[in-house]
Amino acid sequence: HDRFKPGDPGRARAEIARRHGLRQPFFLYVSRLEHPAKNHAGLIEAFNRFKAATRSPWLLVLGGSDWHGAEIIHALIRKSPFSADIFSPGFVPDDDLPDWYRAAGALVYPSLFEGFGMPPLEAMACGCPVVSATEGALGEVIGDAAEPVDPRSVADIARQLARIAGDDALRQRLRTAGIVHAGRFDWTRAAAAALEVYARAAAASVSEPVRRSAWG
Repeated sequence: HDRFKPGDPGRARAEIARRHGLRQPFFLYVSRLEHPAKNHAGLIEAFNRFKAATRSPWLLVLGGSDWHGAEIIHALIRKSPFSADIFSPGFVPDDDLPDWYRAAGALVYPSLFEGFGMPPLEAMACGCPVVSATEGALGEVIGDAAEPVDPRSVADIARQLARIAGDDALRQRLRTAGIVHAGRFDWTRAAAAALEVYARAAAASVSEPVRRSAWG
């Protein structure tokens, strides 16, 4: 929370525009470029459909280092009829992440598999609206503070892109809900609670009488 917190979106957008030339609203996906697990292919196809149907000025930013299958993702970007509106800046330094979240119109996180999924929570803490899959632990991470999306349905992703881009009130509602929700994830409190559980378990094991098994 020291780093990921609400800030001035206008200042963040100006900084992103200065550094990267992005002056239009954009969807952001922060994840290593890994195919197929991170589902960049589905997101790119959904973005193509969204752009074809709406002619919206919104861009798509795919922030992250190349990983297994990245060449497939880059090929899909090149083949897109809207490739000029898809930006892949590569690895995003930790210090730059808050500005990306604050500047983005929304974080879209359609991953097919996640153990936890930090970017949706980081984005919420910065006041960025979130659209996310609920695979793995993501459903518990986002709670009711994000718009859920079926990552295996290109049509559903495209529909959510159109909703988010076209509804200022929805984005504002998600910003407010996300900030409140992210505030519940305090790692100091979580660590203290975990230690308390371990302490109780250790105390119980010490006080439990040793039982000899039938084998001696």
